[in-house]
Amino acid sequence: MKMSNTIIVAEDEPITRMDICEMLTSAGYYVVGEASNGLQAVELCRRFKPDLVLMDIKMPKLDGIQAAKLLIKENVVESIVILTAYSGKEFIDKVKEVGVIGYIVKPIDENRLIPQVEIAISKGKEIKLMKENIKNTKVIHEAKEILMEKYKLTENDAYKKLRKMSMDKQVSILETCKNVIKYKAY
Repeated sequence: MKMSNTIIVAEDEPITRMDICEMLTSAGYYVVGEASNGLQAVELCRRFKPDLVLMDIKMPKLDGIQAAKLLIKENVVESIVILTAYSGKEFIDKVKEVGVIGYIVKPIDENRLIPQVEIAISKGKEIKLMKENIKNTKVIHEAKEILMEKYKLTENDAYKKLRKMSMDKQVSILETCKNVIKYKAY
């Protein structure tokens, strides 16, 4: 486990929060913030953009589900794991709808926490990479369309032109595509 993995712990019970932070720190994680309510959790996430948020489901000001929805919508955290004393199906269904990566039922011990944290961080990074790849693919496709229209090229020829432009300028094909889009072709 690397210290580069940043975590925010949002738990309204101070002793539980302290125990979780201690487990994470001793396992080599970097706890960048602690929150005692949902609003603090959201503010800390906006500030630190952590790899993971461990968030209690029941907190004052803004509950864990509402805070998770907001964080996912704003895309400021890679993954969220909900902490709860409730294991009922209705809670699990609510949490699944939000898009969090994990669900840990209290009491929390190190043997259950650390594997969940590892998996959540890994899945969060995987999802982030997939989103970036999709975004990059859209950029390349848009640039090809611009060249196809401007120069009456086939899709394959437009891609070849992008590659040649990239090599000539010694920049990545993605950078070339962004410039084509920005300036609507060369």
